[in-house]
Amino acid sequence: MTDTPLLKLQDYGQSVWLDYLRRNLVTSGELVQKIEQDGLRGLTSNPAIFKEAIVGSPDYDDAIRTLSAQGLTEDAIYETMAVEDIQGAADAFRPLYDRVDGKDGFVSLEVSPHLARDTAGTIAEAKHLWKKVNRPNLMIKVPGTPEGLPAIQELIGEGINVNVTLLFSREAYKACAEAYISGLEAYHVKGGNLSRVASVASFFLSRIDSSIDAKLEALIATTTDPAELEKRQGLLGEAAIANAKLAYQDYKAIFTSERFKGLAQAGAHPQRLLWASTGTKNPHYRDVRYVEELVGPNTVNTMPVATLNACADHCELRSSLEENLEQAQKVLADLESVGISLDQVTHDLLVDGLSKFTGPFDELLQSIRNKRALVASP
Repeated sequence: MTDTPLLKLQDYGQSVWLDYLRRNLVTSGELVQKIEQDGLRGLTSNPAIFKEAIVGSPDYDDAIRTLSAQGLTEDAIYETMAVEDIQGAADAFRPLYDRVDGKDGFVSLEVSPHLARDTAGTIAEAKHLWKKVNRPNLMIKVPGTPEGLPAIQELIGEGINVNVTLLFSREAYKACAEAYISGLEAYHVKGGNLSRVASVASFFLSRIDSSIDAKLEALIATTTDPAELEKRQGLLGEAAIANAKLAYQDYKAIFTSERFKGLAQAGAHPQRLLWASTGTKNPHYRDVRYVEELVGPNTVNTMPVATLNACADHCELRSSLEENLEQAQKVLADLESVGISLDQVTHDLLVDGLSKFTGPFDELLQSIRNKRALVASP
């Protein structure tokens, strides 16, 4: 194995996951190669990724024709193909999962984004997908909405692994950690094996900077005061990393608490923070900044292909996650002082994030519907 930065991240206690899935990634053997050679330790998917894979390649055309001929609806066709892809990926990671006693090697599949505000619907679909995929290293992705919290608690309480997604604020993160711990307590009462329950909390990064930078640019354009101009310019590109560093401090406090210690003694694992949305959207920023600046123990970084390749090529690693915590607090305070509410930004990003998943999901179903119509044509 070549000693690349991706492998070196393991020395810092951070797992590298891939934020991408396509059928030929599994069938070609490329995924196994990445696991064995690049140290890949997990994989995430979402409706936008599946849309890109299914619509953007011919890999699924034969399956759509076959399943259409069987009279399946487009929803059923999508689910069948997605489940097959997830099963294949989970099987590729299974040797790793077994080797590390269930501490890593997970593959994530998301419930329908249309269920983000539907607690009962989320629980029902999550249980259905868990049973259908039938792999112990599956994680069901549930959005961290207020309606998602009781679903997270119930699913963990049933021994179902959960990837809490679309977390932007520290308050939302702390609420999902509370749901996870409450679920573990319920599962423990039932006699469940806590060592086989896992969860990650997916904390989003680049979208925060994109939103706040746009607001800062507007504020920069309105001032001629040199000191104020310097202050506003100095905040560009700083919010997401500062927010994440302070969320990690929340994580440490929660999972070293007396409440969790009892569960840990019974075999429970902390709910790791997962850095998501790690592809740099601003071309003026270093392309691996959301990797390099958030390296720390017991965390996950899920990277799109471009970021994964860039990190393998030129990541410069250090224990960065707990550096400059006072500066991180100052960044967030300064944002408030110039009139930018992080609470409002993160609320808006959650709403926007839900729409960015429902749109591709609906487009995916429409594409399958179109292909079904072509098959049915004389």
